[in-house]
Amino acid sequence: MEKWVLKNYKEDFNSIMERHNVSEVIARLVTNRKHTGEDRIKQYLNPMLDNLHNPMDMKDMEKAKNLLVQKLKEKKKIRIVGDYDVDGVTSTYILYQALLRCGAVVDYEIPDRIKDGYGININIIQAAYDEGIDTLLTCDNGIAALDQVAKAKELGMTVIVTDHHDLPYQECSVEDGSLSDPMVTVCDEELKIYRRHIVPPADAVVNPKRPDCSYPFKGLCGAAVAFKLIQVLYEAFGIEKEETFSFLEIVAIATVCDVMDLVGENRVFVKHGLKQLKKTKNYGLCALMEKNNIHLLSLSAYHLGFIIGPCLNASGRLSTAKKGLELLLATDSGKAEALAIELKKLNDLRKEMTAKGVEQAIEQVEIAGMSKDKVLVVYLKECHESLAGIIAGRLKERYNKPVIILTASEEGVKGSCRSIEAYNIFEELSKCRELLTKFGGHPMAAGLSLKEENVDILRTSLNSNTILTEEDLIPKVSIDIVLPFGYLNEKLMEELEILEPFGKGNSKPVFAEKNVIIRKAAILGKNSNVLKFSLVNTYGRSMEALYFGDVSGFQEEIIKNYGKEELDKMFQNRETSVRMSITYYPGINEYGGNRTMQVIIQNYMLSKR
Repeated sequence: MEKWVLKNYKEDFNSIMERHNVSEVIARLVTNRKHTGEDRIKQYLNPMLDNLHNPMDMKDMEKAKNLLVQKLKEKKKIRIVGDYDVDGVTSTYILYQALLRCGAVVDYEIPDRIKDGYGININIIQAAYDEGIDTLLTCDNGIAALDQVAKAKELGMTVIVTDHHDLPYQECSVEDGSLSDPMVTVCDEELKIYRRHIVPPADAVVNPKRPDCSYPFKGLCGAAVAFKLIQVLYEAFGIEKEETFSFLEIVAIATVCDVMDLVGENRVFVKHGLKQLKKTKNYGLCALMEKNNIHLLSLSAYHLGFIIGPCLNASGRLSTAKKGLELLLATDSGKAEALAIELKKLNDLRKEMTAKGVEQAIEQVEIAGMSKDKVLVVYLKECHESLAGIIAGRLKERYNKPVIILTASEEGVKGSCRSIEAYNIFEELSKCRELLTKFGGHPMAAGLSLKEENVDILRTSLNSNTILTEEDLIPKVSIDIVLPFGYLNEKLMEELEILEPFGKGNSKPVFAEKNVIIRKAAILGKNSNVLKFSLVNTYGRSMEALYFGDVSGFQEEIIKNYGKEELDKMFQNRETSVRMSITYYPGINEYGGNRTMQVIIQNYMLSKR
């Protein structure tokens, strides 16, 4: 069951239309995204590179720059330590290429997901020391590596941390004199409980989420933080500013794949990164897009998040993330093609394994009596641990609940969490920290480790103490505008492109049409997984529509509400009495040289007979 809600933000739409030369539809959509005020609207409609903030506003950025300049001049050995997901691989790529450009003696290390786990560890530090590495530079990790960084400092190494994850903290009270500490934030004002955030004892810690960091945009991914560092590094070495922009296509991929909000600087990164990617000279990305049949003219954030990203991620899940990095670093088309083929095969295998894991997880939820739990904790002992996050995401979409998928590992149990807006999974895990051997992440996603005997205790604890209500668990469909079919035309489609890229924080607009009649229907697709409709609205305007959802479920709903005879009429091209309200997004169907409007149905609600 879904709850449909119509957004109803008030604004002077006529004024927005006149000042920014847009239609009322665009004016309403801008308002629905809470962009108010002349500057914010202008920046949203025209995300320019000039809108990027000064990287020197980031805490410790000058320290990091000065250290790297010194190490480069002294020809000291630098090792980049990344991570095995897309953000970690792309961050490593950016820093490695940039440091080489500046003449550094540099190499890289990416932890193995199974053997090493997340982020920099003692073994990586010891190996670097044994190999004569002078400086460790982390990206997309390191902010929680307190003991590991301390070890590197004991060995006399220089450590620079660049990261974007939440900082570890200790709870403290006002009696500790915490109010004067810039690293302290309010946890509970009424109880006078505060949090003292901790940074590792590195020589420089660059992370916009530091409470003592004045950088105005906190939502950067790891690759974007790395990009900010190379901006100041290039400037220090007199390299043209435009050269840094060559990395925007990489930052765009990371931003989308790490599910950052596409607002502020992230919107600039992805908008311009996509433009650049359409004409990229990167052999690896060209080969990857070709092998996945991505047409450059239609390239969008969708392709980054659901095709390019998963292929890069597949190497870190089922093999080594270094293959994904090798693809990006490829200097000839032959090697790039071979690696692209390998990554696509790995991703296809990952899809098969994921489908099996999702099926097993659903079976466990339905059979083991977990369906009433508000927080789903599912232990798939035999599942490949690299797939836990994807499976958690699929279950979250199915049940609209926070999901933790756990798998067996050499050191006990490891897992990944995916949450819903109403539930800060990082905060809730913090309350159960005594049950965990390790955890970290964001409000919407996290990773954790624990002993097997604590699995059921964790499930019970999270559900017993949950703040979630039944209302929180009802999927909400937020409708931007009730827009009858008669308003749809190619000019509107062109205007909607201004609002792209779409993704988290800048979702694709949701339009609605009420009480449309289904004139006819057909099932398409080699797996019979698409429904095609001919619809007519109450004003007599007809429209072709496609639905990519649960086809069999839709047919069952028709039978339940209207009877088998009405369902048969739909597929026999006979007039029916079936009416429904839909949410949709418009598109253009090009076939045989003709261009016609069509809509893609996202949700439907059958009208009562």
